This record gives sequence, C-alpha cells and structure tokens, in this order.
Amino acid sequence: LRDCQQEEIKYLPRWKKWRRNSIKSLKKAVSEVKELSSYLKLWHRDIHSIEGKFGTGIQSYFSFLRFLDLLNFIIFILMFGFVTFPSIISEYGIFNSSIAKITPRNTEPHCTVYNPSGNQGLVYFYTYLKDLLSGTGFLEVTSLFYGYYTIDDAWISALRYNLPLAYLLATFAYLALSLIWIIIRSGEGFKQNFVHYEDQFQSYCNKVFAGWDFCITDLNAARLKHRSLQYELQTDLEEERYKRKIADRTMKEKLRIYSLRIFINIIVIAVLSGCFYSIYRATVFSQENSTDVNNMNSQTNLLVQYFPSMVITLANFIAPWIFSILITFEDYSPAFEIRVTLMRCVFVRLANIGVLLFSLWSQISYCTTDKCNACGYNYELYPCWESEVGQEMYKLMIFDFFIILAVVLFVDFPRKLLVAHCSCKPVQWCGLREFGIPDNVLDIVYGQTICWIGTFFSPLLPAIATIKYFILFYVKKASLIHTCKTAAKPIRASSSNFFFLVVLLIGLLLAFVPLGISIALIPSSKACGPFRSFNTSWAVVPDTVLGFPRELQQFLHGIASEAFAVPFFMVICLILFYFIALAGAHKRVVEQLREQLVMESRDKLFLVRKITEAQ
Repeated sequence: LRDCQQEEIKYLPRWKKWRRNSIKSLKKAVSEVKELSSYLKLWHRDIHSIEGKFGTGIQSYFSFLRFLDLLNFIIFILMFGFVTFPSIISEYGIFNSSIAKITPRNTEPHCTVYNPSGNQGLVYFYTYLKDLLSGTGFLEVTSLFYGYYTIDDAWISALRYNLPLAYLLATFAYLALSLIWIIIRSGEGFKQNFVHYEDQFQSYCNKVFAGWDFCITDLNAARLKHRSLQYELQTDLEEERYKRKIADRTMKEKLRIYSLRIFINIIVIAVLSGCFYSIYRATVFSQENSTDVNNMNSQTNLLVQYFPSMVITLANFIAPWIFSILITFEDYSPAFEIRVTLMRCVFVRLANIGVLLFSLWSQISYCTTDKCNACGYNYELYPCWESEVGQEMYKLMIFDFFIILAVVLFVDFPRKLLVAHCSCKPVQWCGLREFGIPDNVLDIVYGQTICWIGTFFSPLLPAIATIKYFILFYVKKASLIHTCKTAAKPIRASSSNFFFLVVLLIGLLLAFVPLGISIALIPSSKACGPFRSFNTSWAVVPDTVLGFPRELQQFLHGIASEAFAVPFFMVICLILFYFIALAGAHKRVVEQLREQLVMESRDKLFLVRKITEAQ
C-alpha cells in the first residue's frame, strides 16, 4: 500500500505534493506536541504511579484533586485580573490611574460608618497570629476581603473602569466557567459509564483482548499496567458476585433488608436534624458574643469566633462516621455503597454550610429600630456584612485544612507506628486506617463549595484554595503510601469519576442559592464595597443598562420580556425533543446492528459445522 502511494505521489503536481507533505508534517507535529503535553501535566507521573500501585479507583480521586486545583487557579486569575489588580493599581496611582469614591445617595449617615479593627501602633505577635487565623485586624483591611474594594470607578489612563460591574461579572464568569467545565468532564465520564453498564460482556472483552498498551516498553510501566488491569477485573468480579447474591434472595430476605433500610434512613434523618440545630445555636452564640471583646481575653475571643467552624467540623466527623457504620447493615453493592455514603455525607456538609449562612443572614437582617430598617440590615453589628461572611468562609477554609493535616499527623501516623511495633491483639485488630474514597472526596468537595460561596465575599480565596489543594495532594499521597491501606472492596474508576463530578455539580448548584440571595435580595452594605451606592449588588446591572444608547436598551428589554422568553423556551423544547428522538433512533440502530452481529456469528458457526460434517 505504501509503495502504491509513493507511485501516485510521483505523478502529482508540485502544489498537491507540497500540500500532502505539509499535512503529514503538521499531523506528526501535533501528535508530538500532544505526547509532550501529557508529560507536562501536573502530577502526571505521580498519578500514573498511584494507578498502578493502588488501582484506578484511588487514581480517580487524585485526578479529581488535580482538576479542582487547576480550576481554583483559573478562578484566582479571573478575580485577580478583573477585580484585585485594577483596584491595586488605581489605589497607588500606577499607569497614571486614579479612583473615584462617590458618597451613596439617599442613605442615612449612620449607615455609612465603618471602622475596621486594623492594628495600629505596637502590637503583640500573638495578635497578628490571631488576625491571620480569624481574618480580622490587619487582614480585614487588605484585598483579601470585600470591604477593601470601596471604589465606584477606576480611571486607568483615560479609560473608565466600572469596578462594581466588573466585580459582579467576574463572579458570574467564575460560576459559569465552573459549571461548563464540570458538565464537559461529566459528559466524558457519562459516556464511559454508559458504555460499561450497557454491555457487561463487552467490558470484559475490552479488558482481556484490548486492555494492553503495546506501546509500553519499560518494565515498571508494564507492571503498573498489569496491576491496573487486575484491579479493574477484580472490581467486575466483585459486582458480578453481588448481582448473583441479589438474584438468590428470597422474599423473606428482601422484606427484612428493605425494612432495615427504612429504619436506618430514619436514624440518618435524626442525625442530620441534630447537626443542623447544633450549628444554628453555635452560630447565634458566636455572633452574639464575639463582638463583646472587652469582657474576654484574646484566646477566648478567638475560640468564640471559631466556635461555628469547630461545631461544623465536629458534625462533619461524627455524621460520616455514623453513616459508615450504618451503611454496612444495608447490604449495597460496593459502587452503590459509595454513592449512598457520598450523597448522605455531601448533604450533611453542604447543608451545614447552608445552615451557617442562614444563621448569619438571620442575624444580619434582624432589625428592631427605625435606624436599622433605614439601612436594611443590622448596621451596628455588621457595618460591612459581606466582609463578615467572607471571614466565616475564610475561617472554614483554614480550619478544614488544619484538621486534615492534624488527622494525618496525629492520628494516622501514630496508628501506623502502633500497628508496626506493637503486637497486641486489639491494636492488630484495628489495623491501619483504610484510604476511604468517599471521605476524601467529601473533604475536597466541601472545601470547593466553601471556595465558590466565599469568592464573592473574599476575592482572593481561590488562591488559598489552590495552595491548600497543592499541599493536600502530597499529604494524601504520603498518607496513602505510608499510613493507610487500600479499601477491601475495589472501586471502578469510570463510575467513580462520573459520580465525583455529579457530587461536585451538586455542590456548585447549592452554592448558587446563597450567592443568588446575597446578590439579588439582601441589601448591600452602605459603608463598604463596590456596591455601596446601590440597594443590592444586582442593581448595578440596570444602572449600567441605562447608560447604553436607546436602541440597545430597547433590544435588551425586548430580550428580557415575556414576548421573547416564551417563543425561545418553545424552540429550545423542540430542539430538545428532536435530539431525544434522534438518540432513540440511534439506540434502535445500535440494537439492530448487535442482533445482526449475533446472527452473523450463528451463521458462521452453522457453516463451520456443515463443513466439518461434510469432511
């Protein structure tokens, strides 16, 4: 074939020869760049090694951690580039820039009073440490929190930069970016998951006959690939064993297991209710007493400020531990067991954040006087309530990181030493802690949800999350190799990757709720922030639209009207129904092709028998 192609090339014109050679060279260059870029991926070698040693299920956790680290870094670049950097250069007059601060109109003077507790004069080192942990003091007046961006307009050379609009659009941009990226990755995982569960026999054939990579020439890489295939086959056999067990159940056993599951779910609801009530009471206590600095010392004040974070962390530890015990009695498959545990624990952790924010907002919006009602929020306790919420998210992020480090250093490592050097039966019975994928995924989903919510109130929080996940990768890798053992039940990577992203998508959708309420409903602070001249943060959008030309205003109002929305919704529904019908037709064609392949194989077997009988 190659000789024939070479003969054809001889008779081609020069232009076609050059074009064909150029396309060939370009394809080769693209393939080499792709191969090189795979080695430039963050933690590529480490994740490949983890896959071979511990299976694709655990590898999927570390790949998930890498994805979130990159996502947070991009969010940080977005917020820094469009919000923080213009504010800093305008504040210091770089590039011939300046700022404009306009006194809010139609606002009572007492609503605009904000005196942040920045440290002045000689202070103790402990005070700086306390401020660093709680986000107060010198840290409160930095670009980390919302209150720093008290700028209405920034002038860079002769260009006007609308910072309030940029702040709001950057918030929408990072939420939209996160949503699109997660959906794209979920789509890839869904395809793999769908193909696997559509035909179990096909999955076995792919692993046995097409699972090996013949490009592997290194002995260590070959061993890693062997182990990876072994873990995948182990997972398939474990699921087949469970399916056979379900098929052999009697009616009495089914009745017993369903009754037990109903009872366990009642216990789960009771545990969730106890967690939510405890967090609500802790938040109310902390907000009522943290401002009373005169009647308590610095250590006590720090503990009071961190009290909601400690209660949330305690609930995040106790509830999953109870759920992990209860799930063993429900007799689910390994994959479904992970999903149920994840969903319960995700609901605990994310709902805990929701309860904390609800408690804060109930305190922020609590008004008993006419002065307070004139501002729209409790201006005495929360003159800049957005910074207060940002400080709570900051404390949750920092405390969560310290807890993860403390568990590895002060629980897992001593436990490893005891198991290795103590032959007592109770110690050996406890053994090493399993590297539980649900718990570890929950930690990073919980932290990412805090980051999504907190970025509006603390624009540089994604930078902290990026550093946190970068350190966390190496901490978890060391913990996996030296202080933990792999789970007794193997887990498949295809289903894990897809479900991790679904859980992350739930976290993102739940983050939309408090952010939407904060932007559209709760009155913005009149004493700080870029939206102090507006009733709510969203009010900057119609105010900006009023500055557009009349024709553009009419066009935008037309798009936002019901006359456009209803036909647009109907067209979208028709397109959706078309693609659903197309997918159904494709599925029927695939089924027919499968039937034809089966018939063809039967025909071949029939012909082979006839030939052997004739001989």
